[in-house]
Amino acid sequence: MRDKKYYIALDDFEQRVVVNCLNEMRNNLIANGKYTDAVDEVLLKIIDAKQKKFKVIYREA
Repeated sequence: MRDKKYYIALDDFEQRVVVNCLNEMRNNLIANGKYTDAVDEVLLKIIDAKQKKFKVIYREA
């Protein structure tokens, strides 16, 4: 069975904040002598993510 995929929309500033936070978390894990495999995978996915233009449509219920 395939894993579910989740998508998140980030602008440039938000992407930089996420990358910086993940990098700080990785540095803390390294300083504490813990494994960084999971953080490394997410960090690479965020850095290598494709940019896609889309239109946001707001509708009132």
